[in-house]
Amino acid sequence: MTQPPPPPQQPPPGGGFGPPPDQPPQPGYGYPQAPQTPPPAAPQTPPPPPAQQPQPGYGYPQGAPQAPQPPQAPQVPPGYGYPGQQPGAYGQPPQPPYGQPGQPGQPGYGQPGYAYPQPTMPLQPQPGQPGGGGKFNAQLAIIVAAVVAIALIVGGGVWYSTSKDDGKKDDTASSGGGTGGTDDGNGGSGGTTSGGKEKAPADPSAKVLFQVPMPEVKNDSTVVVSGSWLTDKTYAKSGVAEIVGYDRDKGGKEWTIPLAGPVCQASRHVTDDNMTAILYQPAMPTKADPSHGCSQIALIDLDAGKKLWTKTLKTGDQLISFDNVTISGDTVAVGSTSGGGAFDVSGKLLWSPKPTDSCYDAGYGGGEKLVAVRKCGTYGQRQLHIQTIDPKSGKVISEYKMTQGIEYASVVSTNPLVVAADVGDSAGDGSGISDFFSIDNKTGKLRTRISAPGEQFAARCEGVTRIEYCNLLAVGNDRLYLPTEEHDGTGEYSQTNEIVAFDLSTGKQTGQRADAGDGYTISPLRMDGGNLIAYKRPPYDKGGQIVSIDGGSFKQTKLLENPAADTVRDVEAGMSPEYSELLYGDGHLFMSKVYASKRSGSTSEKEYLAVGFGTS
Repeated sequence: MTQPPPPPQQPPPGGGFGPPPDQPPQPGYGYPQAPQTPPPAAPQTPPPPPAQQPQPGYGYPQGAPQAPQPPQAPQVPPGYGYPGQQPGAYGQPPQPPYGQPGQPGQPGYGQPGYAYPQPTMPLQPQPGQPGGGGKFNAQLAIIVAAVVAIALIVGGGVWYSTSKDDGKKDDTASSGGGTGGTDDGNGGSGGTTSGGKEKAPADPSAKVLFQVPMPEVKNDSTVVVSGSWLTDKTYAKSGVAEIVGYDRDKGGKEWTIPLAGPVCQASRHVTDDNMTAILYQPAMPTKADPSHGCSQIALIDLDAGKKLWTKTLKTGDQLISFDNVTISGDTVAVGSTSGGGAFDVSGKLLWSPKPTDSCYDAGYGGGEKLVAVRKCGTYGQRQLHIQTIDPKSGKVISEYKMTQGIEYASVVSTNPLVVAADVGDSAGDGSGISDFFSIDNKTGKLRTRISAPGEQFAARCEGVTRIEYCNLLAVGNDRLYLPTEEHDGTGEYSQTNEIVAFDLSTGKQTGQRADAGDGYTISPLRMDGGNLIAYKRPPYDKGGQIVSIDGGSFKQTKLLENPAADTVRDVEAGMSPEYSELLYGDGHLFMSKVYASKRSGSTSEKEYLAVGFGTS
């Protein structure tokens, strides 16, 4: 957790793949955050100057929150349309499913471009092309002394006690959930592996399957293109006011779903029959009207390539601009500073914001369960209610009340229930995380609290608007898996890190550790049954890797390794897990951007919206 996220809905300054200058912490996280600045290269192998992300133009989605915002999170001028951070996300660089924060996204102006895959020649290693190079691109990171000996976080530390029930149970929906995990009961031993679906190929060497060129964006604007999904047949990716489905092996365009305006937010979850949900603007931004609000809620069929329905909700005569969207079971839930609402996948309204409520559902986390983050009180005296709710009725099943004064929380996982928060703004690095809270979602009681100092751990969450957008971490086996911050490796100028595990019943580290390897940095992507899928960002002369980590032994198995050719590495380096969307499944790795911009200055360097890799 080193670099602070960019301002809400603002892409990293500068252009291209390189890291932008440091920025003060801003609310929100999850979409790509400004990449970290690389360390000075070795004299004999100086790295080329990093490309910079384009400066945001007009069209930055402005939210109209009804709840007061903290003074340290000022609104930024129009010009950035990326939904929340992926910046930081995912996730996401900023973006944010992935690499994106702030008020309801109202993406900047842009016109639909061309997202047809092009021949893979530009990225494919050519015969005789050197796989290495003299470039050195290790990133500058906080050097953590003796990371190997990171002290175990004692589970019996300071806990936030659950507030007493005043006898007035709130029956309105107000829970938020995150990525699914493996629930072995209430505090089971976990840590064992039931295996996973992903199997190691005979040869993990991957090739470039296809690449999608960056769509055209006009008027030096920045437009949100967050959202990517992988099914057994299709890779789907948001473009400029559209979603396109590609053959996941060849990149052929299978279908296109046109939208009236840019995508603001996209659910990471997909139903059993491959349906997902998005938020988008009702029209394209213009200079005269740079934002229209993220009022359109849509259900997308990823198999058929169709938009099944579009819904809106109002407060009075005003359309509500939503901040986040998720899916749990057959329920599509959306949250905002005006409250939350939900629809069945059939389009039936399940619940909507109640103007008379003194509290409001800021957002929801989906997946295996539905959890809401319900906010009560005013800024400075806020109390967050973490509620597991019935996805059909919105009725509260259990509730945990966080200590008053915690303004924002992110739902890391809904089953088991894990919530992250920056308590007292103590993280100090814009990551949105100082502590994790393991909660029993059957009783609402706190199981344990895990301290995760920003100078030691590299996970990030965006709890200001994108409630369930957390990146660089995973939950499964009743464990929380976190990457450490980068530190010196054994080689000259090299950096590396590890993934460690915390027991969600005790709060203590389990002693399990997965080393990235000298020159690599490792980040959790998701669970695969009892195994952990992780991405290894490579050193300057290697390609990135996908590995499966056994949930019990922590033994690593290489599933995929990207080409080491310069042209391929340059593109891969511009899609880091902090600021882009990374999806892996069945020998396929897809990496994509969450912003599309018209670059200022030189346009000689080819930019890509997405690139796919695959093993044979």
